[in-house]
Amino acid sequence: MRLARTLAVLAFAVFAVFAGTSVASADVSAQVTKLTHSDATGRLTAAGITWASSGGCSNRNNSTCTSFDQVNLATIQGAGVLKRASGCALVITGGTETGHASGTYSHWNGYKVDFRMTTCLTNYITGHFTSIGGGKWEANSGNVYFNESSHWDVTFYNCGGC
Repeated sequence: MRLARTLAVLAFAVFAVFAGTSVASADVSAQVTKLTHSDATGRLTAAGITWASSGGCSNRNNSTCTSFDQVNLATIQGAGVLKRASGCALVITGGTETGHASGTYSHWNGYKVDFRMTTCLTNYITGHFTSIGGGKWEANSGNVYFNESSHWDVTFYNCGGC
């Protein structure tokens, strides 16, 4: 799956060169659809997914809140795919709020959400995805599920088959 992502980025760069755009300005992240907190929570509610905030808030700039402001559409769609496929009750405990690790595919940049650890979710992930070591499991879609003991930290590179 990593090879597929690399090839997709390379293909985009080649297209950009032929289209007259420099590779440096051909930012793949510009192709990502961002959602507001309100739009994301509406989609999550429709999918039967709930969320919790230790601070009881949704301010992106407060680490005790759970925010979905600027989350990627594919991340929210991926959560819906996970819900339907697993049949588990899903509770998101971390979104795009400050306080998570930085990086391109980070919470802040809209690629990650944290799910409350449950037996149902753990059994689904470990029973259907491939262990890639270090507590990480990779779905066929390339999305990565990381068991951080207290929660599942999930990186959605795509919607996982939406």
